Amino acid sequence: MPIQKVLVVDDSKTELMFLTDLLQKKGMQVRTAENADEAFRRLAEEKPDLILMDVVMPGQNGFQLTRAITRDPQYADVPIIMCTSKNQETDRVWGMRQGARGYITKPVDPSELQAKIDALN
Repeated sequence: MPIQKVLVVDDSKTELMFLTDLLQKKGMQVRTAENADEAFRRLAEEKPDLILMDVVMPGQNGFQLTRAITRDPQYADVPIIMCTSKNQETDRVWGMRQGARGYITKPVDPSELQAKIDALN
């Protein structure tokens, strides 16, 4: 099933605008959340086809949120791609162990992001 609806979770308004613009140009519907609580509200409103997840956020971080979402039977089938400034291999491995299906470091390369999305389709 092609990915149409994307939830972008990031506490940076700049990143939210950049990723929203990028995805909308590809014809996707984008919703955003700036923290874990808002992300769960968005999930309850409408289940996305994909979640792009920042790691460094106030409150619950992206690793914790990814783990919570992937362990919830209602959302376990929604793929998560981490989009983060944390560029160590240990961070990538930890993100994947939490349930992420992809890991991209910022600044996000549009072609790399598209390749990760295409690999999920």
